[in-house]
Amino acid sequence: MELHGGAAEHPLPDLNWRAMTANDLDAVVAIAGDCFPDHFEGRECFANRLALNPAGCFVLAEGEGRPRGYLVAYPWTADAAPALDTLIETIPADASLMYLHDLALHAEVRGGGWSRPIVDRLAQDARAAGWAALALVAVNDAAPFWERRGFVVADPPGMAEKLAGYGAGARYMVRPLAD
Repeated sequence: MELHGGAAEHPLPDLNWRAMTANDLDAVVAIAGDCFPDHFEGRECFANRLALNPAGCFVLAEGEGRPRGYLVAYPWTADAAPALDTLIETIPADASLMYLHDLALHAEVRGGGWSRPIVDRLAQDARAAGWAALALVAVNDAAPFWERRGFVVADPPGMAEKLAGYGAGARYMVRPLAD
């Protein structure tokens, strides 16, 4: 799978989205720490998500080189958000959508058009697998970013309590995947 982004301001190597491997985890954790300093998740959490749903884990890199971005997604329950930095034993039996756990890009590649192709790929894969929607929790005032990618803020009963650990301004968002 090769998904290319748009032109970046600075010349970059030939970056593409590829499947994440265990060898990428240290770089993923470093990117996560830079992008989400107030939402710590350790290596064990990312290794857990990779083992849980490898088909939903991608990195942006030049070939097998060091990742400059990542996306992690897995099937989950609607109107729910897993607690940060927790391990998940199995995909819930009542999973009804694909949960986009994280998308992060290193500062040197932000603004280069890299997020849209992987989010669109995730939506295509999720739709093909029969999932009704994508969902996520937008942090760091990112709701407008996600709205441009087809997500809308949802406020199901009890969601405010579920989002408490994600910080002020966190928003639960959903992107329906109609045929």
